[in-house]
Amino acid sequence: MISSANVCRSAHEICFPISTYTFEEKDLKEKLFRRESGNKGTFGKVHILAGSVGFTGAPALAASGAVRTGSGLVYLWADRAIWPVLALKCQSAMPAPVPPFGTLLNKMNQSDGVLIGPGLGRNRKNDVRTLHLVQRVSAPMVLDADGLNAVSEHIDVLDTRRDRLTVLTPHDGEFFRLTHGKPIGPDRAEAASAFALQHGCVLVLKGHRTITAFPDGDVFVNTSGNPGMAKGGSGDVLSGIILSLLGQGIPPKQAVPSAVWLHGRAGDLAAQTWGEYGMTPGDLIGQIPAAILQAMAAPVD
Repeated sequence: MISSANVCRSAHEICFPISTYTFEEKDLKEKLFRRESGNKGTFGKVHILAGSVGFTGAPALAASGAVRTGSGLVYLWADRAIWPVLALKCQSAMPAPVPPFGTLLNKMNQSDGVLIGPGLGRNRKNDVRTLHLVQRVSAPMVLDADGLNAVSEHIDVLDTRRDRLTVLTPHDGEFFRLTHGKPIGPDRAEAASAFALQHGCVLVLKGHRTITAFPDGDVFVNTSGNPGMAKGGSGDVLSGIILSLLGQGIPPKQAVPSAVWLHGRAGDLAAQTWGEYGMTPGDLIGQIPAAILQAMAAPVD
């Protein structure tokens, strides 16, 4: 633990303690990789709703991140106009046109995890569908990109999920919209923790030393990653990794900070090969297996 403080839900409510921890490689090995024998149905069936015309990279990156992190089955739902493109991009995930809402809802409720948002695009149809899914999907849910943007305009919908696991993965700009323009301030951990507490969610505030805040006051500060990861698509990979670990049944307090660290470590390995200027999110995905193998081999104090 590196610090303790108090955070308040509002100026009129009592304050709650927050505890801030660093998350390192030894923590990853202690929390993950105790997999027993099984089959593709054993290791997580997850669904992704993502992509739009002009944004076919984001869903492919998210799906590939989930596959590389060990998901058994990855379903990718996309607009009919782009799903043939994704069928070519994704060899291990299963892209298909978005089905009618009732069918989509039933499939998501039978899954082990759901991701909504990467490259989804903003229009009334998408926003309304996202808001209805947020309210009615019972499975663990990750919201990223346009999933976050839809919720930011109807934040009360997020509050309906207090009894279900919800992970939000904003960068600073998206967090600014989620808080309706409230500045983050000098203490990113405090800002993330206050939001997580207020809305009963897990908040992953991306950036240098990414913050993962839980609604019980626990905050994890990431120690992996490098500036070469500051490229469009890197966040989509992270959302896929988080989805994968949650879908495999790993408890949230282990899965989410582990996913953030693993994402950063894969980025560090990509930078060693390609350099921070030349590396791409695709290179990062290619290094996820190596990052996992290194973490498995690392000694634990």
